[in-house]
Amino acid sequence: MKITINQAKDYVNQEVTIGVWLANKRSSGKIAFLQMRDGTAFMQGVVVKAEVEEEIFQLAKSMTQETSFYVTGTIQEDTRSPFGYEMAVKGIQVIAEAHDYPITPKEHGTEFLMDHRHLWLRSNRQHAIMKIRNEIIRATYEFFNREGFIKIDPPILTGSAPEGTTELFHTKYFEEDAYLSQSGQLYMEAAAMAFGKVFSFGPTFRAEKSKTRRHLIEFWMIEPEMAFYELKDSLEVQENYVAFLVKSVLDHCALELERLGRDTTVLEKMIAPFPRITYTDAVKLLKEKGFDDIEWGEDFGAPHETAIADSFEKPVFITHYPKGIKPFYMPEDPENPDVVLCADLIAPEGYGEIIGGSERIHDLDVLLERIKEFGLDEEAYSWYIDLARYGSVPHSGFGLGLERTVAWLTGAEHVRETIPFPRLLNRLYP
Repeated sequence: MKITINQAKDYVNQEVTIGVWLANKRSSGKIAFLQMRDGTAFMQGVVVKAEVEEEIFQLAKSMTQETSFYVTGTIQEDTRSPFGYEMAVKGIQVIAEAHDYPITPKEHGTEFLMDHRHLWLRSNRQHAIMKIRNEIIRATYEFFNREGFIKIDPPILTGSAPEGTTELFHTKYFEEDAYLSQSGQLYMEAAAMAFGKVFSFGPTFRAEKSKTRRHLIEFWMIEPEMAFYELKDSLEVQENYVAFLVKSVLDHCALELERLGRDTTVLEKMIAPFPRITYTDAVKLLKEKGFDDIEWGEDFGAPHETAIADSFEKPVFITHYPKGIKPFYMPEDPENPDVVLCADLIAPEGYGEIIGGSERIHDLDVLLERIKEFGLDEEAYSWYIDLARYGSVPHSGFGLGLERTVAWLTGAEHVRETIPFPRLLNRLYP
């Protein structure tokens, strides 16, 4: 019977065969312990000299790290390991020997590991992070499908930009100028006018020369857009979505969270609703905490966001930012034209903004004025202006950054660990 490691629980006391790689090993004179992986999970194989042929025991002792092989043996319960099962090995059939594998069990520098990212992904820690990333993706589809959203795929090559072109990658589209998308939002607004509630999930690009632990050049965004939704309605969707993601990870990735040493008691508190604080009150809070450098009208940096988040046990919405620091498509607050109807969701523990969202302008005259005010090319945005011209309605949307969310839930220090092959300011390899 050929199985995978994650099926071991269903084959206790049965003899099975699994295709694996050797992650690590240790041995004494009479027993060899093989740390094996097959892509689904990690499991220990125990080779007892007295219970196997001499050739098999010597093979177990001499195999090198990342050698691939078929291993045959009996699945047994193992209460000492987090996985809960191990194999009493009876046979080994080598598929391909690996020699001089560069990533050994010793400590390696970050740059070395990033240069070998194609191999680093095989490690226990990286495997756990990618499994949690996958669960967040799976749960995202479950949540939005359950809530009646339609998935729409916006283009990656665009002729205009939702937030200006200063941080976009420029390319030639035959004889025209084009850009790699920094957001699918404008296209999702068009889709919302056709389908009501939509979401996209795809790669986005920012030509931002930043080296912080929160930034990537290429990253993935989940961007829902909802017709007939005001800001307060959108905030409710956002907090329910994030709470659903956290619960899904807690329910389905307990082993991975334990492997990463993540404090799950913190995550267990992430139940909706989440607290809300206006930008104006957030500035007051920061000044009370000794941040005398921040003035009303300035955007928050990472230290400011962390200080605000530290005042709450859950993610916190910062709402009603100054009009001057937000994009053109955000409408003014009817009660205070100096601020716009928007919110950022700040994660706890110093992980910063994981969601940015707002209502969108649906009044044609206001939209035209704002496009002019921002110095944007009206012709380039003519299709977007059509949305306000032909039966627009109040609508809202948001974008959740997948990698920042993975970093928060896994406790990863840097977002470079939360995407399979990160693109950073000075890294395009591998």
